[in-house]
Amino acid sequence: MFGLFKKAKGKTVVAPISGQLIPIDAVSDDVFSQKMMGDGFAVTPADSVVYAPVAGKITTVFPTKHAIGITTPEGLEVLVHMGLDTVELNGAPFVIDVQVDDTVAAGDRLGTIDSAQIKASGRDDTIVVVYTNMDLLKSFPTVTAQAVDHGDEIGQLTY
Repeated sequence: MFGLFKKAKGKTVVAPISGQLIPIDAVSDDVFSQKMMGDGFAVTPADSVVYAPVAGKITTVFPTKHAIGITTPEGLEVLVHMGLDTVELNGAPFVIDVQVDDTVAAGDRLGTIDSAQIKASGRDDTIVVVYTNMDLLKSFPTVTAQAVDHGDEIGQLTY
């Protein structure tokens, strides 16, 4: 009655790539696993196409193509980081299909990664999704290790 008991509806977060979903604290890079940039989750990829985990506006495409920033309509900044220590590869294993100011829905294609090239360089191809301005969130999904397909719902973000 009058919406007093309605459950707060969150915004959906989806898997950015098919593979093995893992908690962010299981990522082998301390910057991510110790949540220095924020909380989130990661996926060890079994595919090459990377998709938007949230709806929003593309606000950053790093010159080295290893990371893309998406800002949700609520102002949450979400970083999609492709691989670990891949900035040093100067964009070689990545093809980016979006530009700054593009609007994306959760599940829209962002680009592709060449996992074989990343691994051949001795690096990890894990895709990390980080909520960088956590103060906007009341709650966010905690994840357990499991297989996911791109577009599978990871959980809800509540602002």
